[in-house]
Amino acid sequence: MLRWISRNYRTFLWAFALAISVWIAAVTSADPDETRILPNAVPIEIIGQDTGLVMSSDIPNIVEVTLRAPRSVWDEIEADTQSVRAILDLSGLSAGEHTQELQIQVNARPVQIVSTLPDLVTFMLEPLAAHTFNIDLNLSGQPAIGYQMGEPILEPVQIVVSGAQSRVEKATRARLSLSLEGIREDMDESLPVEILDDQGQPVDGLTVSPASVHVTLPVSQQGGYRDMAVKVVVTGQVASGYRLTNISVFPPVITVYATDPEMVSNLPGVVETQPIDLQNADDDITTRLALNLPAGISVVGEQTVLIQAGVSPIESSLTLAGEKVEIVGLPSGMTAQISPAIVDVIVSGPLPLLDTLTRQDVRVSVDLTGLALGTHQLTPTVEILISDVVVESILPGTIEVILTTLGAPTSTPTP
Repeated sequence: MLRWISRNYRTFLWAFALAISVWIAAVTSADPDETRILPNAVPIEIIGQDTGLVMSSDIPNIVEVTLRAPRSVWDEIEADTQSVRAILDLSGLSAGEHTQELQIQVNARPVQIVSTLPDLVTFMLEPLAAHTFNIDLNLSGQPAIGYQMGEPILEPVQIVVSGAQSRVEKATRARLSLSLEGIREDMDESLPVEILDDQGQPVDGLTVSPASVHVTLPVSQQGGYRDMAVKVVVTGQVASGYRLTNISVFPPVITVYATDPEMVSNLPGVVETQPIDLQNADDDITTRLALNLPAGISVVGEQTVLIQAGVSPIESSLTLAGEKVEIVGLPSGMTAQISPAIVDVIVSGPLPLLDTLTRQDVRVSVDLTGLALGTHQLTPTVEILISDVVVESILPGTIEVILTTLGAPTSTPTP
């Protein structure tokens, strides 16, 4: 028997090889190999980096991977986006320039890695450096006329910059830019810090801690200056069959000045314009008017205001003169003085409804909820109890409100 097998072992080997070939062919035809590019690029993961080193050059964020695998394995790979990883291992590397091959790991079998693009990554490692800078506050622009700023407060006053040594060495100062153009109120906000080189150009690729600085800047009005609401004085009536829809003024608040601060403080809360004549007007009116001010008091800046009066065919409109302004939401422990205490309200709507309109149907109010002590310029609100009657305009459109502590003496504005 052994002699027979020894004479025929080659035949057995050929038969076995043929059987394996037939099995492989059958499996391959049922689950053929396919070479494809991964539909989603693979992000590059960095491992093993020395904590005292930082990468100072840009490297690709992703890599394109081409694989060869059976169709069933491709189904597994595409179902799990985390099944393929691209790893850049920096273990044991020192400062300097390096070129490393990407390691591709596939969590599926069987798979052949055909190619990666790129397959090599060149980068520079530098020592991690840090430097502390005092913050330079760069102010631009000017506060609104009649206002002055106090001493700015920065928190913190120093920041720490860290990153690649070559980039940290380029940094020469930390700058905080703040625009004061037209500012009228205290500033309290956080602003980003810029890191600049000796040419005043930004230095990128650095970590700033903290990244922003809190700035507090007090702003106050100078003596002899005052902001006042503008009231448009109207004469005449629009043409028959037309109505006045609105009157607007720009700017609605102007700044006045006098060498004697007491003269300014004794003014009422509004300043009136020269009259605008609406007699027989049948179209919109745009004009500039001067302001009526006592002797010794002047307007800061433009001496006139822009007036726009809207005139359109009726429905109908009605001017409710002398409507009392109610106070809403007066904070506890405070008293309020408003000027003016009455306003004119222009309403429109169907004429029969306007004929029935009474003062009890109209409510004008200013809401003081949440306001602090001091002087405020507020826009009144009007509530009409009759439907289909709408408010077109309020004259003046701004009310001055002075909030003081209950029981504190208040000055009475001169009419």
